[in-house]
Amino acid sequence: MAKQNVAEQFVDILVRAGVRRMYGVVGDSLNPVVDAIRRTGDIEWIQVRHEETAAFAAGAEAQITGRLAACAGSCGPGNLHLINGLYDAHRSMAPVLALASHIPSSEIGLGYFQETHPDRLFAECSHYSELISNPRQMPRVLQTAIQHAVGRSGVGVVALPGDIAAEPAPEKTVEHALVTTRPSVRPGDGEIEKLVRLVDEADKVTLFCGSGTAGAHAEVMEFAGRVKAPVGHALRGKEWIQYDNPYDVGMSGLLGYGAAYEATHECDLLILLGTDFPYNAFLPDDVKIVQVDIRPEHLGRRSQLDLAVWGDARETLRALNARVKVKPDRRFLDRMLKKHADALEGVVKAYTRKVEKHTPIHPEYVASVLDELADEDAVFTVDTGMCNVWAARYLSPNGKRRIIGSFSHGSMANALPQAIGAQFTDRGRQVVSMSGDGGFSMLMGDFLTLVQYDLPVKVVLFNNSSLGMVELEMLVSGLPSYGTANKNPDFAAIARAAGAYGVRVEKPKQLSGALKDAFRHKGPALVDVVTDPNALSIPPRISAEMVTGFALSASKIVLDGGVGRMVQMARSNLRNVPRP
Repeated sequence: MAKQNVAEQFVDILVRAGVRRMYGVVGDSLNPVVDAIRRTGDIEWIQVRHEETAAFAAGAEAQITGRLAACAGSCGPGNLHLINGLYDAHRSMAPVLALASHIPSSEIGLGYFQETHPDRLFAECSHYSELISNPRQMPRVLQTAIQHAVGRSGVGVVALPGDIAAEPAPEKTVEHALVTTRPSVRPGDGEIEKLVRLVDEADKVTLFCGSGTAGAHAEVMEFAGRVKAPVGHALRGKEWIQYDNPYDVGMSGLLGYGAAYEATHECDLLILLGTDFPYNAFLPDDVKIVQVDIRPEHLGRRSQLDLAVWGDARETLRALNARVKVKPDRRFLDRMLKKHADALEGVVKAYTRKVEKHTPIHPEYVASVLDELADEDAVFTVDTGMCNVWAARYLSPNGKRRIIGSFSHGSMANALPQAIGAQFTDRGRQVVSMSGDGGFSMLMGDFLTLVQYDLPVKVVLFNNSSLGMVELEMLVSGLPSYGTANKNPDFAAIARAAGAYGVRVEKPKQLSGALKDAFRHKGPALVDVVTDPNALSIPPRISAEMVTGFALSASKIVLDGGVGRMVQMARSNLRNVPRP
């Protein structure tokens, strides 16, 4: 048997760690690793057109599967392009291993062609970033990077010079055991007892849930039912907690709607459950607050806490549900449910009134039709900006659908690359990229990746020819919009020229048919929908002090926006409210 080189050993370890594919752009310093991938049938090299796409795609794959995903870039500029997507993966707590191949080891520190220092550059967007300078380091350094990525849910980076990758691997290499799954973390009995006491003493309890409630839907519903608690959520908690939820009061924050803001401010005890919600101005400062989080460094960094609980949301609630007293009084819950329903009823007409005749098309209408037509287990990837608003208000989670975006990092151009990673995990599952024209055009080259691999991603392009969210920030701050207009081509024609299905929609009556045709198409498709640039949205509760760039506008040129099928759920929940 031929002796392995370092690159082959590197690939073997990735395979043992469960990596199925590596996204990247090949280059000289990366050639030994890519060649090793070529010669193995256990891992696939995915050629993208930009390394930023590679990192976004790997991050999305990791979020869909829960497994380690991988991306790579060649020396200098190649791996530097990874950095934005890695920031997003790291802040989304997606386990990603990034290979930053490097210049020849003998030239490091001498100003060589394309020289950078990736072990330093990626330090801020990773849990671990190290340079391999000797073949004998490789197995242990890669193992450590993998265990950081998996164990701490984020990015691990290995910088590997191309010459070392091509060297023979050391003999008698020990095969290390690899950590590929995370344990459950249960809080200590002391913290549980303190939390039980706080819950029992409070008359009005509210839950505010984030992505940390993934897998804990049943436990959240049982707890809310026992203590009669309204349940609000952050955007990253939407897909996990909003469906089949008779206690739902909507979402708080910049994209918020419904009664979540009131529920968090009018309670006696607010429990922040699995959320690192960044907008502390939307959180109360005059009620008792408990935070439960798997990451202890998150505890208390947004609000002053009365109790910090380090643990899984599910394990914590399992302990609580067995101990807290059932509260018979549901007046606070019923009042919040009524407020929530009233708030949604007040804005629902914004997307239903005369939509069949309104051109340019209301983007709210596009989102609502998309929500109705998409598969029950569809994966939606969502561009940052106004697409976040439409996804937050119109996509209906059901426990099967997934909604992925750059919700913590807030990067433009994330939706198409994330759709690539999501689609590779299952070619038979419907993946829809809700793209803005600004974000799509930024990394439009990787639409060609869809064509190259015949990935059946459906890109629904909300084309308002502007950077809508930036324009909103300017308008409500009293600034004239400047530098926000996009002179766009016919994106559908570009899609057809690339070899994909493309259709342009300019009238509302064309929309449903165009989406159905695109969804039936077996390969990649793009639906270019010309939407109203004046359809902008602000949160229901906001002041100038809450966040720079947002304030109440004296002129009511900003629409509130609708809420899609969520109003139906709110109406349904109201039926559970006892009548006097």
